[in-house]
Amino acid sequence: MSRLRVLLVDDEPLARERLGTLLREEPDVEIVGECAGGREAIEAIRRERPDLVFLDVQMPEVDGFGVLEGLGGETAPAVIFVTAYEEHALRAFEVHALDYLLKPFDRRRFREALERARARVENRGTEGFDGRLRALLECLPPRPLERFPVKAGGRIVFVRAEEIDFVEANGNYVRLRVGGKGHLLRETMASLEGRLDPARFVRIHRSTIVNLDRVRELEPLFHGDYAVRLRDGTRLTMSRGYRARLERALGRPL
Repeated sequence: MSRLRVLLVDDEPLARERLGTLLREEPDVEIVGECAGGREAIEAIRRERPDLVFLDVQMPEVDGFGVLEGLGGETAPAVIFVTAYEEHALRAFEVHALDYLLKPFDRRRFREALERARARVENRGTEGFDGRLRALLECLPPRPLERFPVKAGGRIVFVRAEEIDFVEANGNYVRLRVGGKGHLLRETMASLEGRLDPARFVRIHRSTIVNLDRVRELEPLFHGDYAVRLRDGTRLTMSRGYRARLERALGRPL
């Protein structure tokens, strides 16, 4: 029986312990390492050349997608994604036959994923596996940008996405509103909307995108419009045509 060399990557110690306990019950499995972050995972994969990686999707700094991207053109191991969030990206995993475990998972689901991985490792040298991995990376949506370089006083400063209160259209530019200050970017609203985290930023008007963390209250107006009041007192308007976007972000109807 050939040994299945496995690497565990998860920033939660209890999650790694759970996986380790289940894997040690498998006589053909050898755990070659454990990593708590994406950067060390890339190094460990290059160093240990594991057959299989249990890879957490949500990690600070470098997430699971970043680990695969960081491997570049190198041959990647078989991957079982581990996540607490059943989002649209998981459908891509299923389409391309790359398995995942949704936390919390039971022993049956774990063994099912492991058996699929065993079968895949046997054929890892074929174009089929590498082709599926490339297809997965191509169909994943781009990760939201975390910072934006903007010009200020003859310098380039970096504005973190989480610092933005709201964004407003300004001709051929957009203006990032941050703590009462404005920073111009030469970009369209549609383009910027696609680069922001949809769980945090929502377009509420054709000329306005708001950071939900800054919203204090919504006030109904006429004809389905709403007044959106931010924590600093700023008043914005949400037109009824964009109401569904806010409801999707909130996960409930208004």
